Amino acid sequence: MSVKLQIFKKTFLIVSLVMVIASFFVIPGILFAADASTTSTSEITPQVKFDVTYPELKAKGGSPFAFAADIGYIGPEETIFNLTAEAPQGWYVSIQPSYETTEISAVKLVQGKKESLKIVATPLTAQKPGEYIIKVKASSDTLQAETEFKAVITATYELTFSPTNGRYDTKTTSGKDNHFAVQLKNTGSAAIEKITLTSSGPDGWKIKYNPAEIDKLDAGKTKDIDVTVFPPDKTIAGDYMVTLNVASENSSPKMDVRVTVQTPTIWGWVGIGIIVIVILGVAIIFAKLGRR
Repeated sequence: MSVKLQIFKKTFLIVSLVMVIASFFVIPGILFAADASTTSTSEITPQVKFDVTYPELKAKGGSPFAFAADIGYIGPEETIFNLTAEAPQGWYVSIQPSYETTEISAVKLVQGKKESLKIVATPLTAQKPGEYIIKVKASSDTLQAETEFKAVITATYELTFSPTNGRYDTKTTSGKDNHFAVQLKNTGSAAIEKITLTSSGPDGWKIKYNPAEIDKLDAGKTKDIDVTVFPPDKTIAGDYMVTLNVASENSSPKMDVRVTVQTPTIWGWVGIGIIVIVILGVAIIFAKLGRR
């Protein structure tokens, strides 16, 4: 074997040994760097957020709106978040734990765990039909989240019909116009249009309204109506039932009124006269019989 070949073999062995030894130091460093890189890229940024399934609810005027929301948190340690609400004027908003009625102003959150909340928005004053935005915010020293809810108040249509004096009975005289005062009030939240008034009563009776038709009655407004009841001549004295009706596309109330028909004054005097004549006649007969 030549000297050059021996030198080559020794050199090759030395280089191989050096590479093996170096691998014990280099490879762990590479793996550690890769692991560090992976850890760095997969690191999660702290955050808080709301999760809302039904952000819009509808209800009639005066009804409360109960919204539901989950609040979740991602971060290294548990954190307390202050809860605040913003609503239009005339509304009150209460934030409560789900399925509870206790009002809260803060919530403690831990990593990966959600808390369920109930947001109850109540109109304290009469609100017109329309859309109203309710905002809820959760905030800590470094994080915050906000969500919106929409409360939609739908219009209500309701009329109330009642006597002005509160009495559902009246006295009349046959053969004469007898007046009965009533009030029609719009107790709903929207105007009601094309209102007509009708009636039903005994045969031959005439019942009239003044006015008989109302083009429009705004919410909260009252209309005074004069009802004329005319029992025919020679109507027998006694109690009769009359039904007053209101008709519209949205609300149609009615009321029953007991009408007591009285004998006309002239017939009263005639009756008295007849009684007097009968008494005098009987007295004269007894007087004649007494003389005999």
